[in-house]
Amino acid sequence: MTVLAAIVGGLSEGFFMFWQTLWALVLGFALSGAVQAFISRKQMRAALGNHRPGTLAKASLFGVISSSCSYAASALAKSLFARGADFTSSMVFMIASTNLVVELGIVLWLLIGWQFALAEFVGGAIMITMLGIILPRALPARVTDEARARLEQPTRDDDGTGELPDGSSSETFRARVTSRRGWADAAGYAISDLTMLRKELIIGFLVAGFLATLVPNAVWQSVFLSGHGFLSSLENVAIAPLIAIISFVCSVGNVPLAAALWHGGISFGGVVAFVFADLVTLPLLWIYKKYYGTAITLRILAIFWITMSVAGLAVEYLFQLIRIPNPPRPTQIVPTGFAWDSTTFLNIAALIGFAVLYWLYRTGKGASTRYATDPVCGMQVETASAPATRRTASGTMYFCSDRCAERFDARPSRFAATAKDDDMQPHDHAQHEPHSSPTAIDPVCGMSVDIATAQHSVPTADGTRYFCAPGCRTAFLANPAAYQSVGRHT
Repeated sequence: MTVLAAIVGGLSEGFFMFWQTLWALVLGFALSGAVQAFISRKQMRAALGNHRPGTLAKASLFGVISSSCSYAASALAKSLFARGADFTSSMVFMIASTNLVVELGIVLWLLIGWQFALAEFVGGAIMITMLGIILPRALPARVTDEARARLEQPTRDDDGTGELPDGSSSETFRARVTSRRGWADAAGYAISDLTMLRKELIIGFLVAGFLATLVPNAVWQSVFLSGHGFLSSLENVAIAPLIAIISFVCSVGNVPLAAALWHGGISFGGVVAFVFADLVTLPLLWIYKKYYGTAITLRILAIFWITMSVAGLAVEYLFQLIRIPNPPRPTQIVPTGFAWDSTTFLNIAALIGFAVLYWLYRTGKGASTRYATDPVCGMQVETASAPATRRTASGTMYFCSDRCAERFDARPSRFAATAKDDDMQPHDHAQHEPHSSPTAIDPVCGMSVDIATAQHSVPTADGTRYFCAPGCRTAFLANPAAYQSVGRHT
């Protein structure tokens, strides 16, 4: 095979994987956007205060209806935990929001069979049950309390109270569902989610296309055992998460890679474990380390790896027990050609629907002050519960995660130039920059604190230190010498 033929073959395979799933992606993003626009984040936080079975079921449901990319899911789970949600429930929410979603199931069905779509939900339930048993014992409250105290420190642009305001709308659910503005917000979520995941999807389809075209099955069989019964299945589910960790592709973007692995000979349970492992890619592990610390991150990795592998193995043998057959391994993942078939007609309808969504998004943009667009990844963010914010000369910018905020910090001029005026809110100087009373600098996080209203302070030999939140005060008391030169007010 020549180099040119290899390139053409890989691109063709990747494109037709995308064509086969186009209508499903549009439908999934549309449904996800509608639900995200109409569900209150405040209600989620209030309902996840423990890890009882009923609460874990609610966390799973909230995750399903808050489907998002893995980075945004990890940031929202962190925000829920920092503001009172139970750690186990927060992790279950994160798992469900990336692995138990409509678009993932439909794409799995179209690319490699309905059995994998069913396995997604059955295996997800098994995994969540295991997490509900293991996480509270491996990471009890005494271990996670320190991480929560650190996360309670507000971002540099919070209002100083350490709490996010209520992100729910004063409108009733019925009023929002029946209003044009509500559906414009839903379209905004759908379009921005697609914008946010465009790189993941492109990389996933391209890599899968080239793997399916260029990598012989013998290569996969040298990595994944076959023909040894239970031993092969066990080795496959144990190794599959490692492939996910180093692939860097998460969310629905790893489904095409799963299709390439199934085409190459990996076991049924191994494919399921690989799909679930989108939350332990290397970039996400680094994010967990920053959120929760190294010790907790290593436990999260070990627990997730075990539960993902066990869930994949359990589903494989459960399906064998109840005689659900494995889908066939096709000689090619999808037909590489156009035809006037159901897929084409569904895709035409999907493109028309996408045009309507985009029209609603453009014409309704700016109608609601509840939302802004993350200038880095393009995700629609509810301003009242944004995981991170930054102030600029033009106003406040809102981010879906700390990862996007840090990318903005590294190159602010690049991303500030792409932000539109209706993606930001002007500074409220009366609230955020009061001049009627003296201020002090929080020595831990560097935030400006109004002395007259500060609720947390520590008297020292050379003046009083004022803090924006109890987490900063706790950090100061733990190591005052590290902060002695900052924030003193006499």
